[in-house]
Amino acid sequence: MQRAGFRRNGPTRSRATRRQEQKRPLFILAVPLAAATLLAAGCGSGGAENTTDPSTSAASVDAVLGAPDPATGDPVKIGMISDGKAPTSDTSVEGRVADATVEWINARRGGLGGRPIQLVTCEALADPAKAADCGNRMVEENVVAVVFGGPAFPDAAWQPLHDAHIPTMFYANSSPALLADPETFVLADPIFSVIGLPISVAKEKGVKKVTAVVIDLPAAVGIYQNQAPPIFTEAGVDLNLVAIPPDQADMTPQMQRIATDGTGLVFVVGGAAFCTAAFNGLHAVGYTGTVVSITQCLGEDTAKVVPGSVLAGMTVGAQAPVGTDDPSFRLFSEVSRTYGDDIDLNSGVAIGMFTSMAGFRDALEGISPTDLTPAGIAATITKMPEKPLPGAGGVRFRCNGKADPALPAVCVRGGLATTLDDKGKPTTYQALGQSSIPG
Repeated sequence: MQRAGFRRNGPTRSRATRRQEQKRPLFILAVPLAAATLLAAGCGSGGAENTTDPSTSAASVDAVLGAPDPATGDPVKIGMISDGKAPTSDTSVEGRVADATVEWINARRGGLGGRPIQLVTCEALADPAKAADCGNRMVEENVVAVVFGGPAFPDAAWQPLHDAHIPTMFYANSSPALLADPETFVLADPIFSVIGLPISVAKEKGVKKVTAVVIDLPAAVGIYQNQAPPIFTEAGVDLNLVAIPPDQADMTPQMQRIATDGTGLVFVVGGAAFCTAAFNGLHAVGYTGTVVSITQCLGEDTAKVVPGSVLAGMTVGAQAPVGTDDPSFRLFSEVSRTYGDDIDLNSGVAIGMFTSMAGFRDALEGISPTDLTPAGIAATITKMPEKPLPGAGGVRFRCNGKADPALPAVCVRGGLATTLDDKGKPTTYQALGQSSIPG
């Protein structure tokens, strides 16, 4: 008998079967990139349907997905742990994306070392006890590696895997224990969205002073009191922190000082209501410098209550170049259409799982079938060359522990950002904070 929340899949399953299993509603969640949940990084919303364009030719599909290269032989077990559909959230799209990505890898990328992937999945339901159970069950199932998206309790699921020396790959994580582990691989720079982004834009524009306008909550303010100052100093940029209570609707007094103290860039950190007050305060005092923010600052009504002149040109962190003709987003879209069902192409949760699973496969390009063991997989990943990160719009990754020597699990330097128009919509995307990761 299978235990609740756990299933074992064969190398591939039919689309008809998946349609019956996976008819569950979607709920777009942010994916954590920093210590505070507040500082999570998400991507997009809306309803880009997963429909196949009947006019798309086989040749054009092959150009995006690659020519058929089917895997053969005995399958290799790879685990995937997701929260799935929990009482307070729904990330079940991660399962659908994982299935679609594995089907593509098995059909067109030769699987792993020529062998098909058998995906072994477990849903943790945003419960730490169930997360630990998922980790233990992966050990029992003898998987050789486990891929994660953005679980609510990553440490609980990771600990049994760590103890068993089973390598893990996360889309994003901020756990100190995980980030210090050489057998764990994290495909996002954990400080980019909260520290690296404003520094990158400041250096690009020649700005010498940045003021961080931060919601006055310990988890948020602490980053700019502790971790951020030495990083800004090393970058040659002055940092000024202005912490403002969450319920202060009129921020004009603080913004007036910012407008006259030589600040060339304002970085706003908070939820949508807090950021709206900050943006309107900057507008009220006539601030003309650069404004940078996080995705959580932009709510559904932001464009209705913030002047377009404030939004136009604002830079925010981004997860993927959604809705563009960027090759990395085209690949995610075509994999979802061809091999998946009911996948919202604007969902940050969906894109995050694709990046995790496709990045895992890319990191193991050329692996020998004899190295398809936990030790062999970990060693192969650490020897990979620097490559474009799937679905990430030009961001590169290399998992040799040198992207951030203080955090050996991190595989990425910098991240993706977009510039908004006067309606608060993304225009162009750019990879920022990128520098070559040494061998």
